[in-house]
Formats: sequence, structure tokens, C-alpha cells
Amino acid sequence: MSLISSGHVDQAAIISAAGDSTWAVSPGFTVSADEMKSIAALFTLADACSLHVGGQRYIVFRGEDRSVYGRQGKTGIVIAKTKQAILIAHHDENTQAGNAAATVEALADYLVELDY
Repeated sequence: MSLISSGHVDQAAIISAAGDSTWAVSPGFTVSADEMKSIAALFTLADACSLHVGGQRYIVFRGEDRSVYGRQGKTGIVIAKTKQAILIAHHDENTQAGNAAATVEALADYLVELDY
């Protein structure tokens, strides 16, 4: 998965935009069916203040039309939506959040260009 090989993300998943199936996931990273549905619903909610990924709760500190950013202590989550997919990426405390976000956003841009 190119998100992981970037070095800016330590775990990642790609799910359907509907939040009903997993397309790709890194080893040891689990996004439950309920979490996938909640993540997909984030893009229709105006004021989500938290989300759960891999059983962990993240505080949403920024949400945009296609991206949501969450933090838990020094780790974080970056979520970007394309037409058909949602990219979910976790970064550890040794990674700058901006680098993780740029990596996820770049892959999302690429998928949008491919009409995904």
C-alpha cells in the first residue's frame, strides 16, 4: 500500500465510499463494520466531534468537504473521501501530522483523477 511505504503513515485502510466493504488494509489495522459506516457518515454530518477507528476514539479537530482529521494524544488519523473510496490513515507520534495529511490527500487526488 503506497500510504505505508511513504513513511508518513504507519497503518491504513481503503474502504468503499458507502462504508460497507474494505478494499485494502495494512496488517494489524482493523476497521469494524460499524466504524466504517460511521466514517462514511462523517461526510454528511456538519458537527462531528469524535470518531472511532480500530477501537480507538479520536477527537475531530478539522473537517472539510472531503477530509477529516482526528487526534488522540500525539497520534492521529487522516481520512479522505473520493468518489468511490474512503482512505483512512493513522500516523504515530514520530510523524508530523502535516506529512501524513499530504500523503493521504495526494493519493486521494490521484484516485479522483482515475474517477475513483
